Amino acid sequence: MEWAAQTIPRSSWAGAYYRQQRAKGSSHHIAVRALAFKWIRVLYRCWQTRTPYNETDYLNVLRKRGSLLAGKVGT
Repeated sequence: MEWAAQTIPRSSWAGAYYRQQRAKGSSHHIAVRALAFKWIRVLYRCWQTRTPYNETDYLNVLRKRGSLLAGKVGT
């Protein structure tokens, strides 16, 4: 899980997701655990489709799906 915490300042959506979890009242550890689970789903999809992770592509997918998280990302 420590690797997920390292993405908070480096990935715009990861930072927004972490802040969203904290705003809901989650502790730091629970918010990082939720972020790690989200990353696992993203990376699993990359593995399934045999494509490298691309933050821009992921943000576009979030926007296309109308994700509330996409609106919180300051890009």
